[in-house]
Amino acid sequence: MTSYDYDLFVIGAGSGGVRASRIAAGHGAKVAVAEEYRYGGTCVIRGCVPKKLFAIGADFHEAFEDAANYGWTVGPATFSWPTLMANKDKEIARLEGIYRKLLAGPGVEMFDARAAFVDAHTLDVGGKTVTAETILIATGGRPTRPTFPGAELTITSNEAFELKEMPKRVIVLGGGYIAVEFAGIFAGFGATVTQLYRGEQILRGFDGDVRNHLAAEMRKKHIDLRVNTDVVKLEKRGAELVATLTDGSTIVADAVMAATGRIPNTSGIGLDKAGVALDKAGAVKVDEWSKTSVANIYAIGDVTNRINLTPVALHEGHCFADTLYGRKARKPDHETIASAVFSHPNVAVVGLSEAAARKKYGDVVIFRSTFTPLKHTLSGRQEKTLMKLVVDRATDKVVGAHMVGADAPEIIQGIAIAVKLGATKAQFDATIGIHPTAAEEFVTLRTPVA
Repeated sequence: MTSYDYDLFVIGAGSGGVRASRIAAGHGAKVAVAEEYRYGGTCVIRGCVPKKLFAIGADFHEAFEDAANYGWTVGPATFSWPTLMANKDKEIARLEGIYRKLLAGPGVEMFDARAAFVDAHTLDVGGKTVTAETILIATGGRPTRPTFPGAELTITSNEAFELKEMPKRVIVLGGGYIAVEFAGIFAGFGATVTQLYRGEQILRGFDGDVRNHLAAEMRKKHIDLRVNTDVVKLEKRGAELVATLTDGSTIVADAVMAATGRIPNTSGIGLDKAGVALDKAGAVKVDEWSKTSVANIYAIGDVTNRINLTPVALHEGHCFADTLYGRKARKPDHETIASAVFSHPNVAVVGLSEAAARKKYGDVVIFRSTFTPLKHTLSGRQEKTLMKLVVDRATDKVVGAHMVGADAPEIIQGIAIAVKLGATKAQFDATIGIHPTAAEEFVTLRTPVA
C-alpha cells in the first residue's frame, strides 16, 4: 500500500480551502494547506470584507446630510483616507489571525509557501517535496486588465485597497458588481467619478428592472455613468491620466480602475504535470462532486468558475470534506443562490430574473413596487427603492425576488429561505408584514404589473 505524507493537501487558504481543510481534519484526516500570500483569500484580504467596510464608510456623507431634517445639527465633516486604511488593515490582520486559528485548532499543518504539482500525488511546496493521497485546488481567481494601449496604468480592485491617497478624480471601467460598487465607494468619499461600460446597461445577467433602476439611482448620486462607451487609449501626462474614449473625447483622472473581469488562478502551479484539464477560460474542469479529470484531485471555488461567490466556495469545500472524510456524501447545491451587490444603493436577488423565468416557465406573473423609503420622506433625498417578485403562474411559486434599496442584502437573505423552499405567492400574501418597514412590501404586493 502506498504511503503518503498527508491524506489531503489543499492548495490555497481562502474561504473554500480553509473550510475544506478544517472540516476534513475534524473528520480525522491528516491535512496540510499551502498559501503563498495571506490566509483568508480574496474575500477576507482584498475582496468582500474590505470592500463592504469601504462601502459602509462611503455611506456616511449622506447620513450627515440626511440628519439635518431630523433635527440634528452636524458640524463640518472631514474624511481621512489614511485613517480608514489603517483601521481596515487592522481588521484584516485580525481576521487573518482567526483563519490561522481555525486551521491550527483541528491540527492542519500550514505552509506559508507556493505549492505546485510535480505529479498527481506530489507537490513542490516552497522547495520541499510532499505527497498526498488527495489534493484539493482552491487557488481562487484574480482581476484582469484590459488590452488597450496604456492599460498597465490602470489599477484593479487589488490595488484599490492599498492606495496611499484617495484619488480625487476616478474613472471606473466595467459594468459588473465590482465596478458599480467601487464607483459608489469613490463617489461616497467625495471623488468625481466617471463609470464607463461598453455594454448597453450595467449588471449584465441581472433582472432588467434592477439594472435600469440602479443605473438611475447611481446617476442621482452624481456618478457620470456612460454605457456603450469604452477607453481606447490611456496616457500619463505629468501626475494625471488622460483617457481617450471610443467617441474621440478625453477624460482627465487621477486614477483609472479596471473592473472588467476576473480569471481563475491556474497558471504556474503545474496542472499540466498532473494532467488536470482546464476549460477554454482557464478554469479547472470539475464534475458534480468537484472532482477534476484526475481521480485523486479536486477543485472548489472561483478556480472552477462555477458560481464565484464566497459562500458557494465555503459550501463546496464543506461538501467535499464531508463526502471524502465524513461519510456524508453530498454534492454542492448550486440552485437558487442569493447574491448581493454592495452598490449605492444596495442590490440583492435570489432566483430567476424576469427574462430567465419567462424562458424557463413561459407564463409568469410579475409584481413590482417602486417607492420612497420612510427615511427619505423627511431627509428629502430622491432615492427610490425597487422590489420585485417573479411568480410561475402554473404553480404560484415565487421563482425570483429582487430588490434595490437600503438593506437589500439583509432583507433578501430571509426571502431566500422562502424561495429556496418553494414558497408560493399565496404563502407570501398570507404572511403578516412588519410595519413600518421596507421589507413588508414583499408580503403586501397584490396587483400584478401589466
